[in-house]
Amino acid sequence: MADVLVIGGGGREQALAWKLAQSPRVEKVYVAPGNGGSAGNISNIDIAFDDTEGLLKFAQDKEISLTVVGQEAASEAGVVDAFQAVGLTIFGPTKAAVRIESSKTFSKDLMGAENIPTAEYQNFTEAEAAREYAKSRPFPVVIKADGLATGKGVIIANKTEEIDAAIDEIMVDKAFGSAGNQVVVEDFLKGQEASMHALCDGTNTVMFPPSQDHKQIFDGDQGPNTGGMGAYAPVRWITDENVKFVKEQAVEPALRGLKQQNAEFKGCLYPGLMIDGDEIKLLEFNARFGDPEAEIYMRLFEGDLYEVLKACATGTLDPKSVTWKPGFAVTVVLASPGYPGSYPKDLPITGIDEAEKLDDIVVFHAGTAIKDGQLVTAGGRVLNVTATGLTLDEALDKAYAAVKLINFEGMHYRTDIGRRSA
Repeated sequence: MADVLVIGGGGREQALAWKLAQSPRVEKVYVAPGNGGSAGNISNIDIAFDDTEGLLKFAQDKEISLTVVGQEAASEAGVVDAFQAVGLTIFGPTKAAVRIESSKTFSKDLMGAENIPTAEYQNFTEAEAAREYAKSRPFPVVIKADGLATGKGVIIANKTEEIDAAIDEIMVDKAFGSAGNQVVVEDFLKGQEASMHALCDGTNTVMFPPSQDHKQIFDGDQGPNTGGMGAYAPVRWITDENVKFVKEQAVEPALRGLKQQNAEFKGCLYPGLMIDGDEIKLLEFNARFGDPEAEIYMRLFEGDLYEVLKACATGTLDPKSVTWKPGFAVTVVLASPGYPGSYPKDLPITGIDEAEKLDDIVVFHAGTAIKDGQLVTAGGRVLNVTATGLTLDEALDKAYAAVKLINFEGMHYRTDIGRRSA
């Protein structure tokens, strides 16, 4: 029996831990640092996701059989490299490979070099040059912080004043810290956003069913971007041919390009897409499971996740080992008041047990903690209410019925997840 370590503390990591714990090969799952949802054979470890030395010592002391990186910042901190250096099996990209997400400028240049379809763009290290170029492009124009910004470093400017404000926020005021030392300025792409995920072992690639996230905070795709307010899969209007195109024209070229730079990619590669009719273009690459996409994929995934992720990490992935349940999965994110801006913490949460008594409901914790024996809020995105159904409408109805049973002060959520496709 194996012990597993999952690195991260959000809903994505909770969902991965939940699925890993179901493996007949797994005895115990540790989550570092985890959240208030860990229970049973899932336990939290008080080690930060970027504490490379602490994580490595823990994995060695506990003889961890497999470590799974959920939080992309752990890869950027060099955790994967450190584990590999001492022969520990770890699922996730190295520091060199994670640049496909951690540096938007690196990623866009890789797309250009490998002829991956994407928007016209230029990279900038100087604010004034970025302003000048942005103002020369047709509106709207997209301005992206180069580094990791927890899904919030992308600003769409519709007029000159918004260009100035965006570049000031990112490059001058450093709202996202060093992530704003460089920016990508690119043309706006029209269409519907969607995402696909691919498990990669360095050579073999397995595509997931397509999913669709809902980034804006309010219904109707209004308001500022968030880390994601809900998602569903599969997406019915995305065809098998579309998936094949993304695999052959985006995922495989990116893997080849990374390998040529001595940055072989083992982990989950997640291209964000803009689809407009028959035209598909890449918005970005992510080097890990999406959040909240992981929560729905773990509800649909069949088979032994431990065996599959270990095979990815060791370069032995068998595409036949990845299978999916029929039907649909959806997640609705319950957020703290004020998110994605500042928000209070320590708000008592009730109703999760009642929600999970409903058919086909699993509530994955994200920003929660236990304080004085009470489950309380501890982040912006607090809970992921997930449901499955044979139809998308059925899954959505179940999810929203469960949402109504959960409560914390100021709780808010989108009421239109999946409705564009339902």
